[in-house]
Amino acid sequence: MINWLTVILMIAGSIWAWWCEGKKTMTRFRSNKYGAVKQTYNGYSYHSKAETKYAMYLDQLLKEKKIKSWDRQIKIELFGENGTRVCNYYIDFVVEHFDGKTEYIEVKGFATALWKLKWKLFKDKYGKDNSKIITLEKV
Repeated sequence: MINWLTVILMIAGSIWAWWCEGKKTMTRFRSNKYGAVKQTYNGYSYHSKAETKYAMYLDQLLKEKKIKSWDRQIKIELFGENGTRVCNYYIDFVVEHFDGKTEYIEVKGFATALWKLKWKLFKDKYGKDNSKIITLEKV
């Protein structure tokens, strides 16, 4: 006599294994849930094509001596009103100008809720300083 419960469990197990295997292969080909494709330029990895193009643009400005220097993916610690660290924010680019001003540049294609919160905290920290320029490049 066949134990139907055993047969059903065996079939369910096979279906589950097949479904899980399909999920593993699907995630291998998926790049980013927002469609961003990582790029490499001058030996550095960038999170999107737009960031890579902006790095190329900054290199061009540097060659033309329109900016003093620039750096990428700078960690900025954001603190609350009582002085406790809330989170870290990695700004895409920091540009030093010849007039002594520092420009913080964020290249953004899709704004998540978490990013919006961190952006507000960042602007609150640096937005009042006249020697700092905050730029948001929407793509």
